[in-house]
Amino acid sequence: MKLQAQRKTILTLLAAITIIVTTHAQLANDITHNEAFNILMAAKKNAETSNILVNIAIVDAGANLKAFIRMDDSYLGSIDVAIKKAKTARYFNMDTGELGKLTQPGGIIYNIEHSNNGLITFPGGVPIKNEEGKIIGAIGVSGGTIEQDRAIAIVGAESILKS
Repeated sequence: MKLQAQRKTILTLLAAITIIVTTHAQLANDITHNEAFNILMAAKKNAETSNILVNIAIVDAGANLKAFIRMDDSYLGSIDVAIKKAKTARYFNMDTGELGKLTQPGGIIYNIEHSNNGLITFPGGVPIKNEEGKIIGAIGVSGGTIEQDRAIAIVGAESILKS
C-alpha cells in the first residue's frame, strides 16, 4: 500500500511539474522581448513626433504585460487604460475601437467591458501580427485623443512588419 501511495505522489508531482513548465514556456507565436521593445520605441517615436504624451503597453500572446513606458508628464490614469487596451485587443483579437461598436447600448455584447477585471472598448488597443499574420501580442496606447491613441498604436503594431 505504501508503494502505491508513493507512486501516486510521484505521478502527481510529475504532472504538476509538467503544468508549471508548459505554462511558463514561450509560445511559438509569442512576441519576443526584442520585438516588444522595438514596437514600443516605434510607437513612442511617433507620439513624440506628434507631440503627444502617452502611456504605451505591449502584451504577449497570453495577454501578459511584456513592455511598458510612461512618457514624462503623461497622465497617471492612462497607465491602467493603456494596459487594459492592450489586453482587451488580445483577448478579442481585434482593434478595441471596433470592439467598442459592439458594446454600445443595444449592441450584441453590451456591458462586456465589465468582464475580465475590466476591459477598455474604445480606440487605442490593436493586435500585433507577425509576418505570417499570426497574432503574437497587442499594443495599448492612452493619453491622447482616442484617434491619436489608435494612430500611435497602429504605427507601433505595423512597425514589426518593417524590421
